[in-house]
Amino acid sequence: MKASRILTCVVAAATVLMISLVGYGGSGAGNPIAHAASRPYAGQTVSALIAYPSPPASALQQFTKATGIKVKWTNVDWDSLQTKITAAMSAHVYFADVTDVDWSRVGQYHILKWFVPLNKYFSPGSLRSDMPQLSAFTVSGELVGMPFDSSYMVTTINTRDFARAGIKTMPKNFAQYNADLHKLQRSHVNAHPLGIPLAAQEGLSTYWYEVTGALGGQVLSSSLKPQFTSPRSAGYRALAWIVNAYKSGLVPKANIDMSDTDEMQSEMAHNKVSTLFSDYAGQISTIYDVPGTSTVVGQVHYVPTPGQSGTGPNLDNPDGIGIPTTAHHVGAAVEFIRWFTNPRNQARWAGYNGPKNVIVGFPLPSRVSSLNMLVRARKAAQGQELATLLKTRSRPVFPNGPPPNYAAFSAAVNTSIHQAALGSISVSQAIQRIAAAVHS
Repeated sequence: MKASRILTCVVAAATVLMISLVGYGGSGAGNPIAHAASRPYAGQTVSALIAYPSPPASALQQFTKATGIKVKWTNVDWDSLQTKITAAMSAHVYFADVTDVDWSRVGQYHILKWFVPLNKYFSPGSLRSDMPQLSAFTVSGELVGMPFDSSYMVTTINTRDFARAGIKTMPKNFAQYNADLHKLQRSHVNAHPLGIPLAAQEGLSTYWYEVTGALGGQVLSSSLKPQFTSPRSAGYRALAWIVNAYKSGLVPKANIDMSDTDEMQSEMAHNKVSTLFSDYAGQISTIYDVPGTSTVVGQVHYVPTPGQSGTGPNLDNPDGIGIPTTAHHVGAAVEFIRWFTNPRNQARWAGYNGPKNVIVGFPLPSRVSSLNMLVRARKAAQGQELATLLKTRSRPVFPNGPPPNYAAFSAAVNTSIHQAALGSISVSQAIQRIAAAVHS
């Protein structure tokens, strides 16, 4: 669930040739080509537990050929993976050599010392301009994980559906967006035009954050105080809008137990909904425009997020990758992270070499240089627009970083909204429960 600045480098022709052959590029401390050539970890197997499907088998085979390191990749859904990490590290047992380090968990992982500090393997100072979200994975100077995507939340629209409903201009503000939803429904273009993932999972929490930002507010202040308890506040109105959208039928009934991933891959990609207010940047290239897995190729477009009185913000949501302190093969894991996050491969995962090398659901590269490669090659749908949104509208969910008890806070958010949508509690009770989680 996650961007980019300019990387300028002069590389010897032999190195360029090596990169083109094995897809193995520089990413920080030391020369990864030299490491690969010496093959110090040949014969080891890295266990990667990641909330994304595996890169293409051919790419993993190239990594093994270059380093001698085999990769056992296991795809676990994001929410289950967070539970797995917590259970394994609380018990101090081995479960993987590399795994997710989400932006929202960095503070906790730093305090608990669950992940190997990466500063001696990568140089944050030299990477920062090319990895603008690197700071989200750094606490008190310690690099807890490396960003491996640059997700931020965006609004996507099926322009074909909007045109069929007689909507000639894209919504410029939230009120117009809401009116367009009802027009789609009334015109019978789509009986349930809006996608919201209402399962009690992280995707619902981030959806609420994005709607809150669009309505001109933020969830927590810089001192971590609730900003959503007043009925006039943006957070309160955002939660009420989400619940009412479901109860009024704008959102499909099946969405009450649907995750964000399923919503994108099974609903938006197959025209069961016409728009996602809070989607992830890059999904057009890696989901909606991929033939064979989508029936809406060429129909979905990004639009500036409709805000209270104009364009709203796009909130950051990057994923990272790190090494648990219980890992068996730290050195091999570092080599794998170097390979997985190098500029060329980051571009490949997002569609630089076409659909065959795409990691399904991968949003945008963590590196500016990789995004620039996609833009120049015209391989990122609306790539220039995405770059502009990133530079001008992207911002953190929490101004001073997520609260230390973020996991408990997010659980209170998504379970409360889920229950309010079901009708088990009222919107006011949902707000009270979330506020209680902050105070506790």
